[in-house]
Amino acid sequence: MTATVGRYGTSERGNASDAAGAVILAACAIWSLVSAAGRDTRPEGVLLALLAVAAGFACGRICGTLLPVVAASAAALAALVMALVSRHGMPGATAAADITPGHTGAAAALLVLAAGSACCAAAAAGRTSLRVTLRLLALGTACAALTLGSVFGFMAALGVLLCSLAAGRMRRRLLGLAGLGLVAGLMVGLSWAVAEDALPKGLSVSLEGPLTRNRVLLWHDAIELAKENPLLGVGPDRFGELSPTARESLHSDGKPHSAPFQQAAEQGVVGVGLLGTAYGWLLYVLWRSPRTTAVVLTAGAALTALAALAVVGNALSFTPVTAGAGLLAGLASARRPVGEDAGLPGEPAGSTPPET
Repeated sequence: MTATVGRYGTSERGNASDAAGAVILAACAIWSLVSAAGRDTRPEGVLLALLAVAAGFACGRICGTLLPVVAASAAALAALVMALVSRHGMPGATAAADITPGHTGAAAALLVLAAGSACCAAAAAGRTSLRVTLRLLALGTACAALTLGSVFGFMAALGVLLCSLAAGRMRRRLLGLAGLGLVAGLMVGLSWAVAEDALPKGLSVSLEGPLTRNRVLLWHDAIELAKENPLLGVGPDRFGELSPTARESLHSDGKPHSAPFQQAAEQGVVGVGLLGTAYGWLLYVLWRSPRTTAVVLTAGAALTALAALAVVGNALSFTPVTAGAGLLAGLASARRPVGEDAGLPGEPAGSTPPET
Protein backbone atom coordinates (compact mmCIF):
# COMPACT_ATOMS: atom_id res chain seq x y z
CA MET A 1 0.00 0.00 0.00
CA THR A 2 2.77 2.42 0.90
CA ALA A 3 4.65 1.59 -2.30
CA THR A 4 1.49 2.18 -4.35
CA VAL A 5 0.90 5.58 -2.76
CA GLY A 6 4.57 6.50 -3.28
CA ARG A 7 4.43 5.59 -6.95
CA TYR A 8 1.19 7.55 -7.40
CA GLY A 9 2.63 10.65 -5.76
CA THR A 10 5.80 10.42 -7.82
CA SER A 11 3.75 10.03 -11.00
CA GLU A 12 1.72 13.15 -10.21
CA ARG A 13 4.85 15.24 -9.66
CA GLY A 14 6.42 13.77 -12.80
CA ASN A 15 3.39 14.77 -14.88
CA ALA A 16 3.58 18.32 -13.54
CA SER A 17 7.29 18.67 -14.32
CA ASP A 18 6.76 17.19 -17.80
CA ALA A 19 3.98 19.68 -18.49
CA ALA A 20 6.22 22.52 -17.33
CA GLY A 21 8.97 21.28 -19.63
CA ALA A 22 6.62 21.16 -22.60
CA VAL A 23 5.56 24.75 -21.91
CA ILE A 24 9.16 25.93 -21.59
CA LEU A 25 10.33 24.24 -24.79
CA ALA A 26 7.28 25.56 -26.64
CA ALA A 27 8.03 29.05 -25.35
CA CYS A 28 11.62 28.75 -26.60
CA ALA A 29 10.38 27.73 -30.05
CA ILE A 30 7.77 30.48 -30.20
CA TRP A 31 10.21 33.16 -29.09
CA SER A 32 12.75 32.12 -31.73
CA LEU A 33 10.02 32.62 -34.35
CA VAL A 34 8.99 35.95 -32.82
CA SER A 35 12.58 37.23 -32.87
CA ALA A 36 12.91 36.03 -36.47
CA ALA A 37 9.70 37.64 -37.72
CA GLY A 38 10.11 40.26 -40.43
CA ARG A 39 13.86 39.73 -40.79
CA ASP A 40 16.12 37.59 -42.95
CA THR A 41 16.89 35.06 -40.23
CA ARG A 42 17.23 31.29 -39.96
CA PRO A 43 15.52 29.91 -36.83
CA GLU A 44 15.74 26.32 -38.09
CA GLY A 45 18.83 25.58 -36.00
CA VAL A 46 17.08 26.60 -32.77
CA LEU A 47 13.98 24.58 -33.62
CA LEU A 48 16.08 21.53 -34.49
CA ALA A 49 17.94 21.77 -31.17
CA LEU A 50 14.66 21.98 -29.24
CA LEU A 51 13.26 19.01 -31.14
CA ALA A 52 16.42 17.02 -30.38
CA VAL A 53 16.14 17.76 -26.65
CA ALA A 54 12.48 16.74 -26.57
CA ALA A 55 13.07 13.56 -28.57
CA GLY A 56 16.09 12.59 -26.48
CA PHE A 57 14.18 13.21 -23.25
CA ALA A 58 11.25 11.05 -24.34
CA CYS A 59 13.57 8.27 -25.49
CA GLY A 60 15.45 8.42 -22.20
CA ARG A 61 12.24 8.17 -20.21
CA ILE A 62 11.13 5.06 -22.10
CA CYS A 63 14.47 3.26 -22.16
CA GLY A 64 15.26 4.26 -18.58
CA THR A 65 12.06 2.68 -17.35
CA LEU A 66 12.55 -0.57 -19.25
CA LEU A 67 16.32 -1.16 -19.02
CA PRO A 68 17.99 1.59 -16.96
CA VAL A 69 21.50 0.14 -16.70
CA VAL A 70 21.62 -1.21 -20.25
CA ALA A 71 20.20 2.00 -21.73
CA ALA A 72 22.63 4.26 -19.87
CA SER A 73 25.58 2.02 -20.75
CA ALA A 74 24.58 1.96 -24.42
CA ALA A 75 24.22 5.75 -24.42
CA ALA A 76 27.70 6.11 -22.91
CA LEU A 77 29.29 3.85 -25.52
CA ALA A 78 27.42 5.52 -28.39
CA ALA A 79 28.50 9.00 -27.28
CA LEU A 80 32.09 7.84 -26.81
CA VAL A 81 32.28 6.26 -30.27
CA MET A 82 30.66 9.27 -31.94
CA ALA A 83 33.08 11.66 -30.23
CA LEU A 84 36.12 9.65 -31.30
CA VAL A 85 35.09 9.09 -34.92
CA SER A 86 33.78 12.63 -35.43
CA ARG A 87 36.79 14.67 -34.37
CA HIS A 88 37.00 16.16 -37.87
CA GLY A 89 33.29 16.46 -38.52
CA MET A 90 30.25 16.18 -36.29
CA PRO A 91 26.98 14.97 -37.84
CA GLY A 92 23.96 17.15 -37.27
CA ALA A 93 25.90 20.41 -36.99
CA THR A 94 23.81 23.56 -37.12
CA ALA A 95 26.88 25.80 -37.40
CA ALA A 96 27.47 27.51 -40.69
CA ALA A 97 30.94 26.13 -41.26
CA ASP A 98 32.78 22.98 -40.34
CA ILE A 99 35.86 24.10 -38.44
CA THR A 100 37.99 22.03 -36.15
CA PRO A 101 37.64 24.08 -32.92
CA GLY A 102 33.85 23.87 -32.99
CA HIS A 103 33.82 20.14 -33.59
CA THR A 104 36.44 19.58 -30.91
CA GLY A 105 34.20 21.32 -28.40
CA ALA A 106 31.23 19.24 -29.50
CA ALA A 107 33.26 16.05 -29.18
CA ALA A 108 34.31 17.09 -25.67
CA ALA A 109 30.65 17.68 -24.80
CA LEU A 110 29.77 14.20 -26.04
CA LEU A 111 32.53 12.76 -23.88
CA VAL A 112 31.13 14.57 -20.85
CA LEU A 113 27.70 13.11 -21.59
CA ALA A 114 29.28 9.68 -22.08
CA ALA A 115 30.99 9.93 -18.69
CA GLY A 116 27.72 11.02 -17.09
CA SER A 117 25.78 8.15 -18.67
CA ALA A 118 28.39 5.60 -17.60
CA CYS A 119 28.36 6.92 -14.03
CA CYS A 120 24.54 6.90 -13.96
CA ALA A 121 24.61 3.28 -15.10
CA ALA A 122 27.16 2.50 -12.39
CA ALA A 123 25.00 4.15 -9.73
CA ALA A 124 22.00 2.08 -10.82
CA ALA A 125 23.90 -1.21 -11.22
CA GLY A 126 23.51 -3.91 -8.60
CA ARG A 127 26.80 -5.80 -8.95
CA THR A 128 30.01 -4.30 -7.61
CA SER A 129 32.05 -5.61 -10.54
CA LEU A 130 29.71 -3.92 -13.01
CA ARG A 131 29.86 -0.64 -11.11
CA VAL A 132 33.66 -0.70 -11.17
CA THR A 133 33.70 -1.50 -14.89
CA LEU A 134 31.34 1.34 -15.73
CA ARG A 135 33.33 3.84 -13.68
CA LEU A 136 36.51 2.71 -15.43
CA LEU A 137 34.67 3.40 -18.68
CA ALA A 138 33.92 6.91 -17.41
CA LEU A 139 37.60 7.39 -16.53
CA GLY A 140 38.64 6.20 -19.98
CA THR A 141 36.14 8.61 -21.50
CA ALA A 142 37.73 11.48 -19.60
CA CYS A 143 41.18 10.46 -20.82
CA ALA A 144 39.85 10.31 -24.39
CA ALA A 145 39.25 14.06 -24.19
CA LEU A 146 43.02 14.53 -23.95
CA THR A 147 43.48 12.71 -27.26
CA LEU A 148 41.19 15.34 -28.79
CA GLY A 149 43.30 18.13 -27.30
CA SER A 150 40.57 19.29 -24.94
CA VAL A 151 41.98 19.82 -21.46
CA PHE A 152 38.76 21.50 -20.37
CA GLY A 153 36.79 18.49 -21.63
CA PHE A 154 39.06 16.18 -19.64
CA MET A 155 38.58 18.24 -16.49
CA ALA A 156 34.81 18.36 -16.98
CA ALA A 157 34.47 14.60 -17.56
CA LEU A 158 36.76 13.85 -14.62
CA GLY A 159 34.71 16.22 -12.49
CA VAL A 160 31.57 14.28 -13.40
CA LEU A 161 33.22 11.05 -12.27
CA LEU A 162 34.33 12.58 -8.96
CA CYS A 163 30.88 14.05 -8.37
CA SER A 164 29.38 10.63 -9.04
CA LEU A 165 31.60 9.05 -6.40
CA ALA A 166 30.68 11.76 -3.90
CA ALA A 167 26.98 11.58 -4.77
CA GLY A 168 26.77 8.06 -3.39
CA ARG A 169 27.28 9.50 0.10
CA MET A 170 24.76 12.33 -0.18
CA ARG A 171 21.17 12.07 1.02
CA ARG A 172 19.86 15.58 0.29
CA ARG A 173 19.73 16.02 -3.45
CA LEU A 174 18.32 19.55 -3.32
CA LEU A 175 21.51 20.90 -1.77
CA GLY A 176 23.64 19.21 -4.42
CA LEU A 177 21.47 20.41 -7.30
CA ALA A 178 21.45 23.95 -5.90
CA GLY A 179 25.24 23.86 -5.80
CA LEU A 180 25.37 22.72 -9.43
CA GLY A 181 23.03 25.53 -10.45
CA LEU A 182 25.27 28.00 -8.63
CA VAL A 183 28.30 26.71 -10.54
CA ALA A 184 26.53 27.23 -13.87
CA GLY A 185 25.51 30.74 -12.84
CA LEU A 186 29.05 31.61 -11.79
CA MET A 187 30.37 30.39 -15.15
CA VAL A 188 27.98 32.69 -16.99
CA GLY A 189 28.82 35.62 -14.72
CA LEU A 190 32.55 35.07 -15.08
CA SER A 191 32.36 34.90 -18.87
CA TRP A 192 30.32 38.11 -18.90
CA ALA A 193 32.92 39.82 -16.73
CA VAL A 194 35.69 38.68 -19.09
CA ALA A 195 33.82 40.02 -22.11
CA GLU A 196 33.18 43.36 -20.42
CA ASP A 197 36.79 43.55 -19.15
CA ALA A 198 35.45 43.94 -15.60
CA LEU A 199 38.02 41.69 -13.94
CA PRO A 200 41.39 42.71 -12.50
CA LYS A 201 44.02 42.98 -15.21
CA GLY A 202 46.08 39.98 -14.13
CA LEU A 203 43.08 37.66 -13.81
CA SER A 204 41.64 38.86 -17.10
CA VAL A 205 44.89 38.16 -18.95
CA SER A 206 45.24 34.70 -17.41
CA LEU A 207 41.70 33.77 -18.46
CA GLU A 208 42.03 35.29 -21.89
CA GLY A 209 44.96 33.00 -22.70
CA PRO A 210 43.07 29.68 -22.83
CA LEU A 211 39.91 31.36 -24.14
CA THR A 212 41.83 33.18 -26.93
CA ARG A 213 41.55 36.87 -27.72
CA ASN A 214 39.34 36.19 -30.74
CA ARG A 215 36.70 34.48 -28.62
CA VAL A 216 36.65 37.30 -26.08
CA LEU A 217 36.16 39.79 -28.93
CA LEU A 218 33.27 37.69 -30.24
CA TRP A 219 31.69 37.81 -26.80
CA HIS A 220 32.13 41.58 -26.69
CA ASP A 221 30.43 41.90 -30.08
CA ALA A 222 27.55 39.77 -28.81
CA ILE A 223 27.09 42.06 -25.80
CA GLU A 224 27.11 45.14 -28.03
CA LEU A 225 24.47 43.61 -30.31
CA ALA A 226 22.39 42.71 -27.26
CA LYS A 227 22.60 46.30 -25.99
CA GLU A 228 21.41 47.59 -29.37
CA ASN A 229 18.52 45.10 -29.51
CA PRO A 230 17.79 44.18 -25.89
CA LEU A 231 14.32 42.68 -26.32
CA LEU A 232 14.22 40.77 -29.61
CA GLY A 233 17.91 40.55 -30.44
CA VAL A 234 19.12 40.69 -34.03
CA GLY A 235 17.40 37.44 -34.99
CA PRO A 236 18.45 33.77 -35.02
CA ASP A 237 21.66 32.96 -36.90
CA ARG A 238 22.47 36.59 -37.76
CA PHE A 239 25.41 37.07 -35.42
CA GLY A 240 27.98 36.12 -38.06
CA GLU A 241 26.90 38.80 -40.51
CA LEU A 242 26.65 41.58 -37.91
CA SER A 243 29.71 40.88 -35.77
CA PRO A 244 32.83 42.77 -36.95
CA THR A 245 35.10 40.15 -35.38
CA ALA A 246 33.26 37.26 -37.04
CA ARG A 247 33.39 38.96 -40.44
CA GLU A 248 37.12 39.60 -40.15
CA SER A 249 38.00 36.14 -38.78
CA LEU A 250 39.32 33.51 -41.15
CA HIS A 251 37.11 30.39 -41.41
CA SER A 252 34.58 31.84 -38.97
CA ASP A 253 31.49 29.73 -38.27
CA GLY A 254 29.41 32.80 -37.50
CA LYS A 255 28.93 31.90 -33.82
CA PRO A 256 30.08 33.75 -30.68
CA HIS A 257 31.15 30.40 -29.17
CA SER A 258 28.96 30.83 -26.11
CA ALA A 259 25.31 29.81 -25.79
CA PRO A 260 24.33 32.65 -23.39
CA PHE A 261 26.01 35.30 -25.55
CA GLN A 262 24.46 33.88 -28.71
CA GLN A 263 21.03 33.98 -27.10
CA ALA A 264 21.59 37.52 -25.87
CA ALA A 265 22.71 38.76 -29.28
CA GLU A 266 20.18 36.90 -31.41
CA GLN A 267 17.10 36.60 -29.16
CA GLY A 268 17.59 39.31 -26.54
CA VAL A 269 17.15 39.12 -22.79
CA VAL A 270 14.03 36.99 -23.18
CA GLY A 271 16.06 34.39 -25.05
CA VAL A 272 18.66 34.34 -22.29
CA GLY A 273 15.93 33.99 -19.69
CA LEU A 274 14.37 31.08 -21.56
CA LEU A 275 17.75 29.35 -21.85
CA GLY A 276 18.30 29.68 -18.11
CA THR A 277 14.75 28.51 -17.43
CA ALA A 278 15.30 25.41 -19.55
CA TYR A 279 18.40 24.54 -17.54
CA GLY A 280 16.53 25.18 -14.31
CA TRP A 281 13.74 22.91 -15.51
CA LEU A 282 16.21 20.08 -16.06
CA LEU A 283 17.45 20.47 -12.48
CA TYR A 284 13.86 20.54 -11.23
CA VAL A 285 13.05 17.35 -13.13
CA LEU A 286 16.05 15.68 -11.54
CA TRP A 287 15.00 16.89 -8.08
CA ARG A 288 11.57 15.31 -8.48
CA SER A 289 12.98 12.13 -10.06
CA PRO A 290 12.08 8.77 -8.46
CA ARG A 291 15.63 7.57 -9.09
CA THR A 292 18.25 7.39 -6.37
CA THR A 293 20.07 10.52 -5.27
CA ALA A 294 23.32 9.14 -6.68
CA VAL A 295 21.82 8.84 -10.18
CA VAL A 296 20.19 12.26 -9.94
CA LEU A 297 23.29 14.13 -8.81
CA THR A 298 25.48 12.34 -11.35
CA ALA A 299 23.19 13.38 -14.18
CA GLY A 300 23.03 16.90 -12.76
CA ALA A 301 26.82 17.10 -12.66
CA ALA A 302 27.07 15.97 -16.29
CA LEU A 303 24.46 18.47 -17.47
CA THR A 304 26.17 21.25 -15.51
CA ALA A 305 29.53 20.32 -17.05
CA LEU A 306 27.83 20.48 -20.45
CA ALA A 307 26.44 23.90 -19.53
CA ALA A 308 29.96 25.04 -18.63
CA LEU A 309 31.22 23.86 -22.03
CA ALA A 310 28.32 25.67 -23.69
CA VAL A 311 29.26 28.91 -21.91
CA VAL A 312 32.71 28.92 -23.53
CA GLY A 313 31.93 27.08 -26.78
CA ASN A 314 29.31 26.26 -29.37
CA ALA A 315 28.59 22.68 -28.26
CA LEU A 316 24.83 23.27 -28.32
CA SER A 317 25.05 23.99 -32.06
CA PHE A 318 25.34 20.24 -32.68
CA THR A 319 22.26 18.03 -32.69
CA PRO A 320 23.94 14.94 -31.16
CA VAL A 321 24.89 17.03 -28.12
CA THR A 322 21.42 18.48 -27.53
CA ALA A 323 19.81 15.09 -28.11
CA GLY A 324 22.31 13.49 -25.73
CA ALA A 325 21.54 16.04 -23.03
CA GLY A 326 17.83 15.30 -23.31
CA LEU A 327 18.51 11.57 -23.30
CA LEU A 328 20.59 11.74 -20.11
CA ALA A 329 17.95 13.84 -18.35
CA GLY A 330 15.28 11.37 -19.42
CA LEU A 331 17.27 8.38 -18.21
CA ALA A 332 17.88 9.98 -14.82
CA SER A 333 14.24 10.97 -14.32
CA ALA A 334 12.56 7.81 -15.62
CA ARG A 335 10.27 5.80 -13.40
CA ARG A 336 11.77 2.86 -11.59
CA PRO A 337 11.24 -0.54 -13.24
CA VAL A 338 8.57 -2.66 -11.57
CA GLY A 339 11.19 -5.05 -10.24
CA GLU A 340 12.85 -2.24 -8.29
CA ASP A 341 9.76 -1.25 -6.32
CA ALA A 342 10.90 -3.44 -3.45
CA GLY A 343 13.61 -0.94 -2.78
CA LEU A 344 17.01 0.21 -3.96
CA PRO A 345 20.22 0.28 -1.96
CA GLY A 346 20.02 3.18 0.47
CA GLU A 347 16.45 4.16 -0.49
CA PRO A 348 13.32 2.48 0.83
CA ALA A 349 10.57 0.92 -1.25
CA GLY A 350 7.97 3.32 -2.55
CA SER A 351 10.09 6.24 -1.44
CA THR A 352 9.45 9.63 -2.95
CA PRO A 353 12.09 12.17 -3.93
CA PRO A 354 13.59 13.96 -0.94
CA GLU A 355 12.13 17.35 -0.17
CA THR A 356 15.48 18.84 0.85
